[in-house]
Amino acid sequence: MSKRFTLKTLAALGAVAMGTLLMSAGAQAQQKLKWAHAYETSEPYHTDSVWAAEEIKKRSNGKFDIQVFPASTLGKETDINQGLTLGTVDIIISGPSFAARTYPRFGIAYYPFIFRDGDHLIAYSKSPVFQEMVNEFRAKTGIQVTAYTYYGARHTTAQKPIPNCAAMKGLKIRVPDVPAYRATPEACGANPTPIAFAEVYLALQNGTVEAQENPLTTIEAKKFYEVQKAIMLTGHIVDGLTTQVAPHLWNKLSDAEKKMFTDVMQEAAVRSTAQIKKREAELVAEFKKKGLQVVEVDRKSFVDAVMKNKPLESMGFTRADYDKIQAAK
Repeated sequence: MSKRFTLKTLAALGAVAMGTLLMSAGAQAQQKLKWAHAYETSEPYHTDSVWAAEEIKKRSNGKFDIQVFPASTLGKETDINQGLTLGTVDIIISGPSFAARTYPRFGIAYYPFIFRDGDHLIAYSKSPVFQEMVNEFRAKTGIQVTAYTYYGARHTTAQKPIPNCAAMKGLKIRVPDVPAYRATPEACGANPTPIAFAEVYLALQNGTVEAQENPLTTIEAKKFYEVQKAIMLTGHIVDGLTTQVAPHLWNKLSDAEKKMFTDVMQEAAVRSTAQIKKREAELVAEFKKKGLQVVEVDRKSFVDAVMKNKPLESMGFTRADYDKIQAAK
């Protein structure tokens, strides 16, 4: 009896030990990932990132546990873009203008007035020319662009109405520190001033700058309407955000996992794009109700100034890429 009891005990202990090992292996197999962006928790870019994180966890049977860090909590947009290479973040949502610092060809998407509207931008994101850029960017940096989200048409806010390009002369306006963002105000003789996104509200409030430019949905989310009196519907840049996966993560994924990540991130982008389009359509009337002056500008005056003072080639872009983007449908 003693011998049999001992054998049974040993077998039971062995089973427990094996279970512990398996549990440990399972725990080690789960990967905790950081997904970072600069946007508010109320915005679709955040809510759909959270949705995507949960969906990836579900579709991977818990292998990938992703925490989303909103509102620049892991650093400003420049920081999180660098973090992909440094290994401090795993996934980001960010404008490709930051990626264009490493891979300038991406920057053409910010050339003023290159896109007709949001649908044109999404068509570009599915075009062969964009896929070619994505592949070249990955070859250069290791970073994989998985999805493109419509961010909105960028409009100008200020303390006074600006009906045309000439009226912008001398205006101190906050823009991101990217040549394509500076192009329109510089073409009109304004003084573009780079300020970190998280600091724009305070800069407008204390008069460090008089104006800024962003999509209507961002003007709402960041409450810029509280510290500005007029919105000019310049629509000078139709903007988008890319979802990017760091090389240290992407290179370890199986082909099936890469497809799953891409599928989920593209689904999230479609969800956000739909919400942004819907909200944009509602906001002009809402801003008028808040007492802001909404100005229909002489758009041609802005287009003509950009074409004259900031021609495509002067900014390092090619006519070939421009023509391919124009043809995207």
